[in-house]
Amino acid sequence: MTKLLFFKVTSDQLLLCVFLSLLWGITDSTTAAGKTTVISSSSTSPATTSPTTTPPATKSPPENVKEVNVLGQSENNITLMWDKVNNISTYLLQYEGKGISKVENINSPDSEASVTHEVSSLTAGNKYNFTLFTVFEEVNSTGYMFQAVTAPRNTDVFEAIKQNETSITLQWNKVNEILNYILSSNGREINVTASEGHEQVSHTVPGLTNGTKYDFILFTVFENVSSSGVTRTAATVPSKVTSVSVTERSTTSITLVSKVDVDKDWSYLFQMNEESVPLLPNRATGVVSHRFTSLQPGRAYPFSVITQFFELNSTAYEDYTVTRIVCASVQWHVTNSSIQGMVEGLFTNATAKYESQEHVSPGSPNVSFTGLYPGATYELHLWYENNSKHLNQCEHSQTIIPLRLHARCENWDAGYSVRIVWDEPQSVWTAVEVNVMGKSHKKVNNGENYTILSGSLPAKHYEVSLTSLSGTGKGSEQRSEPYVFSCATDPRGVIAGSVFAVLLFVVLVCLIVFILLKRPDIIRRKKVHSKPPYKKTISVAKFPDHFYQLSGDDNRGFSQEYESLISVGTEQTRKEAVLPENKARNRFNNVLPYDWCRVKLTTSNPNSTSDYINASYMPGYNSNREYIATQGPLPSTVNDFWRMIWEQKVKGIVMVTNCTEGGRTKCEQYWPAKSDPCPYGELTVTMTSEQQEPNWTLREFRVKHSKTSEERTVKHFHFTAWPDHGVPQGTEVLIQFRGLVRQHIQREGAGAPTVVHCRYVTSACLVLGLEPSLDTFVWKPH
Repeated sequence: MTKLLFFKVTSDQLLLCVFLSLLWGITDSTTAAGKTTVISSSSTSPATTSPTTTPPATKSPPENVKEVNVLGQSENNITLMWDKVNNISTYLLQYEGKGISKVENINSPDSEASVTHEVSSLTAGNKYNFTLFTVFEEVNSTGYMFQAVTAPRNTDVFEAIKQNETSITLQWNKVNEILNYILSSNGREINVTASEGHEQVSHTVPGLTNGTKYDFILFTVFENVSSSGVTRTAATVPSKVTSVSVTERSTTSITLVSKVDVDKDWSYLFQMNEESVPLLPNRATGVVSHRFTSLQPGRAYPFSVITQFFELNSTAYEDYTVTRIVCASVQWHVTNSSIQGMVEGLFTNATAKYESQEHVSPGSPNVSFTGLYPGATYELHLWYENNSKHLNQCEHSQTIIPLRLHARCENWDAGYSVRIVWDEPQSVWTAVEVNVMGKSHKKVNNGENYTILSGSLPAKHYEVSLTSLSGTGKGSEQRSEPYVFSCATDPRGVIAGSVFAVLLFVVLVCLIVFILLKRPDIIRRKKVHSKPPYKKTISVAKFPDHFYQLSGDDNRGFSQEYESLISVGTEQTRKEAVLPENKARNRFNNVLPYDWCRVKLTTSNPNSTSDYINASYMPGYNSNREYIATQGPLPSTVNDFWRMIWEQKVKGIVMVTNCTEGGRTKCEQYWPAKSDPCPYGELTVTMTSEQQEPNWTLREFRVKHSKTSEERTVKHFHFTAWPDHGVPQGTEVLIQFRGLVRQHIQREGAGAPTVVHCRYVTSACLVLGLEPSLDTFVWKPH
C-alpha cells in the first residue's frame, strides 16, 4: 500500500529551495501547487514492472545565528558581527535595498569564535534588509533576517545667516528630505526637527555672550544613526563702546579716547572726516585712542567708533565735536569802549570778562562788546553750546584803547626843567608817554600823575605830546589819542637878566656916544657882506603858507622841488642790477637798486647771481631797514619775491597798484586767486581770508616751507584806489589806509621789515616813500 505524504511549504522556503536547487544542481525534486510530495513503498505492495524513483536522503538544515550585531555604520559601509553556529565557518549573506539585491559568501577562519564582515559600496542614509544563512555541508539554514541602515551624509551648506550680541541663527540644506538633526555646541546638544516642504532648515541659538566665538557641529540623523558631522565656527556681535571722550581739541586736530575691555580679542574702527582707522587697544592702559589731523578750524566733525570682532561690527557709537577757532587771527576793531570783530568758525556766543564784569555777545559770526571800561584788558572767550556740550572754542586777551589825557605844565627849576602834570584818567593805564623837545619819555604808572623833564631853557615854549598807554607787550599795548599842548617854562630868571642887560646896554651906549664925541676918527666903516640864503626847516605854523606858495601857478613850486631831486643818488653804484644775467629781473632799466642797500637773497653758491632781486631797504623812524621797497613782481620773479618774504621774515605787504589797469597787466598777481594752496618754489602760499572794502582789500596768507614744514602768516594790504599815472584826489582815504598798516606793524610786524611795492616809478610809485615818510612824520616831534 502506498501512502502520499503532504506538508505545507511557505513561499520563502519555496524560493530558497529553488534558489539552492539552481545553485547546487539538484533537479529531482518535485513540486506541485505549492505542495511537495514524498512517496514511500510498503512491503505488501505488489511488484510492478514500471520503474520507480528513489528519493534522495534528506539532511537537516543547520541552525540560524542567534543574533547579528551592527558594529559600525558609515555613509557607504555597514560592519556586522555574529557568533558562529557550532563552529561553522561558512555563511551566506543576502541583502537588498535602494533598488539593489546582492548575495555575499562569507568564509571565516576556523580559529575565530565570531565572524566580522563589512558590507561596502552602499548608499548613504538608506535602510537595507539582510538575511544571514548558516551553511553546513551545502545545506543552508532557514535564514536570520534583520535590518540595518547606512549613516546619512552631512549637509552640503551650513552657515550663520544672522548674528546679534546674544544669539546666532544657523541655516543648512536638508539631506535627502531627512527631518532630524542634532546641533552640538560647547558640549551641549540640541535636537532640531525640520519642517516638511522646505529645502532649508534654520535654527537660532539664544543665550550667548557678546563678542564670543562658538564652534558648532551639525549631525544628520537617520533611523537613529548620525552622520560624521560638519563643523562651522560663528561669533556673536561685540557690544559697542560705552563712551568716547574728546581729550584734545585744536584748530586742526581732534583726539578721541575710549576705555575698553582689553581681555576681549576685539579691535576698534575710528571714523571721522572720511577717514577710517582700525586700531587695537593699549593693553597697559586699557584704552584705545586716535588723533585726527588736517582738519579745518571752527567746524563740526561727526565721528563714530565701531567694535569689530570676527568680521562682525557692533552698533556704532556716534557723536560729534568741533575744532577750535584761532582768535588771534581775527581782525579786532577796538575803541576806548568797544571790541568788535568778525570770526570765522562755529560758536554760539562770546564773553568778555574784566575783573567782576562780564559782557556777552550772542550769535555768530559777528562779535560785538560795548560799554567796556577804557584801557582794560578783557579776556575774550568764544563758546559752543549745544545740549550737553559746552566747549571753549578759543580765548584771547584784548586791551582796549585808554582815554585821552589832559595835562598842564608847572614851573620847575627856574625854567631849566619842565614839570608836566596830568589829571587822573577814568580808565586803566599802565604808562604815559611824553614827547617833548624831540625826545620821548615813558612814565610807568606808579601812582604819580606827573613827570619832570630836564634840559629845557627858561622863558621858552615847547610843544608837548602826551599819550596814555595800556596793556603789556607790543602785541596787546594800546595807545590813546595824543594830547598836544604848548608848555611855557619859567620866565622870571630871564626877566631879571633882561633888566640887567638893558641897564648895561644903556651904559654902553653912553660910553660909545662919549667916545664918538671925543674921538670920531677911531671908528671906521666896515662893509657888511650878506650871507647867501640857505634852505631851512619849515615850522608847523608856517607850513600852510609854504604849501599854498608851492601850489601856485599850477603847482610849479612842487615841480621845481621834484626836479631838483633828479641828480640825487646818480653817483651811487648799481653794478649788480645792470649785470646781463640780472637785466631780465628788472621791470624797467631806469628803476634799479643801489648796491649798498639792495636786498640780497640767500644762496648756497657765493658766485651765483641768484641773490639778486630788484628791492632796496628803506629806513624808518626806528630802524634803517624798517621797510623794503620793491617793484611789482614779474612772472619770472614771483618765486624770488616770495623767497625774499620768507628770508626777511616779512609779516606785511603793502601794494598800491592794481594787477590790470586800462586792459594791460601792470603787476603779476603773485598770490593764489582762491583758497587753494599754490606753490612758489620751495614755498606754498594759501589765502586764508580776503576782505574787500571800497578803497582797499585786506588779505591774509599762510606761507609754508616745503622742506621744514614751518608756517607763517603774512598780511596783504592792497590799496586799490590809486589811479594809474596820477594820485588820489584826497588824503583821507590814504591816511586811513596808512592807519591800518601802522596798526599791523605795531601789533605784529615789529622786528621785521614791511614790503611796499607798486608797479614802477611814476606818481603811484612815490608811495614807496610814503609809508616810511609818514612813519617818520608821525613819530618825530614837530
